[in-house]
Amino acid sequence: MAVDLNAILSQIGKDKGIDKKTLVEAIESAMLSAARKHYGHNLNLETRYDDENGLIEVLQFKVVVERVEDEGTQISVAAARREYDAEAMVGDEFGKKLDTAVLGRIAAQTAKQVIIQKVRDAERGVIYEEYKNSKGDLINGIVQRYDRGSVIVNLGRTEAILPKREQILKERYRQNDRVRALILDIDRSARGPQIVLSRSHPDFLKKLFALEVPEISESIIEIKGVAREPGERAKIAVYSTDPSVDPVGACVGVKGSRVHAVVQELRGEKIDIIPWTPDQPSYVARALSPAEVSRVVVDEDEHSMEVIVADDQLSYAIGRMGQNVKLASKLTGWRIDVRSVSVAEEDAKRARASLEAIPGIQFMHAEMLFQEGYRNAKEVSEATIEDLMEMDGFSAELASEILTSAKEYVAANKLTEEENQESATAPNDLDRLMLAPGLIEKLVAGGYGSIQNLAAASNDDLMATGNFTETEIETVRSAVDGFLSRNPLPSLD
Repeated sequence: MAVDLNAILSQIGKDKGIDKKTLVEAIESAMLSAARKHYGHNLNLETRYDDENGLIEVLQFKVVVERVEDEGTQISVAAARREYDAEAMVGDEFGKKLDTAVLGRIAAQTAKQVIIQKVRDAERGVIYEEYKNSKGDLINGIVQRYDRGSVIVNLGRTEAILPKREQILKERYRQNDRVRALILDIDRSARGPQIVLSRSHPDFLKKLFALEVPEISESIIEIKGVAREPGERAKIAVYSTDPSVDPVGACVGVKGSRVHAVVQELRGEKIDIIPWTPDQPSYVARALSPAEVSRVVVDEDEHSMEVIVADDQLSYAIGRMGQNVKLASKLTGWRIDVRSVSVAEEDAKRARASLEAIPGIQFMHAEMLFQEGYRNAKEVSEATIEDLMEMDGFSAELASEILTSAKEYVAANKLTEEENQESATAPNDLDRLMLAPGLIEKLVAGGYGSIQNLAAASNDDLMATGNFTETEIETVRSAVDGFLSRNPLPSLD
């Protein structure tokens, strides 16, 4: 170690951005490890950095004792007075320099490994401090290589990782490609790159719009929600705090310039821009764009909405593979069930008929029960007097009479069995798929009573019910895909 380390440490500190004190501690630790390996682990050794000469000193310390039991860490009074201090006393501690030139190649290699590890740890600490407040920011980098499906991205001073789960599935990268991504997390404990990137996270879309739309950065326009099927389609809800600024128009830009810049960055991902409103039914209706919604029925208890659309709007509302309704549900946070007008009207007709069949009930009361959400006499028979009294005009006496009549009617007509049998033939959107009646009955019995449910289900889901053959599943999937593809969603391009 006759080399002056000051110049080396200064250069490393400059290149890596590491404090010299940290590097000195690393070298001291490395030399101590090497010295113990050469001289023995039972000795009391210390390393010190001589800043003036740029050298590392290794010192061995011994305690003065009356009777020596361990020659490696103890020294007699006589020997201490002879070698160190003529006035040495029991309990004093003396140290002497050891020859570092004899540490040997293996010890030097050990020192090198410790130094490298310490420098890496220090460098990771510097990187963490630099990026710890950058979570959620956009960053540009260069693709370096693939590592088990993940993309390693060079950010300049360090590397980041774009995990497979955070990539857009249809995107492919080559070495030296430029890539923009969101800093999703900074994982200090990771063995590899500690900066985790994402291109599939909803916030990535938010940041891209903020980059292209100045009104967002100026807080004139707020992004209220984002839902994505990365690489396929996205919905974004926007709101303007300034009545004179159209939030959708501002995000679209002149001739679509702003939204197209975002679409280009996402390599063709289609984007629906929705005007946000605090009125939740209206918000859900807008979220199902481009479908035109006829009406919305809200169920606060289940946090769901039944959306009724014209028959020719059903495929628009559902979208291919159920994508449009799924994105609308993600965006709004409501469970959405889409039904066509013809099916809803037929279902309402059957429900009213069942309620009006309760002996002694007046038409007005049957209609009130229907509006409250009751769909047949059996549901009424399972209610309580208190439930019915919550409706306007229902006294305890009236509620009791209707409840008694409904129970007697259900018992007399065995409606439990009849309604179970009728459910398979009740009106549903599946009729529009032109499937065999027997197959439709099997679908309804299996819990797939609408095109929306079928569009969202996979072949494995259908197979798991145990009701369908592979041929039947192929027939159903072909019918659903054909129906939805006949009315594809409009493209922004």
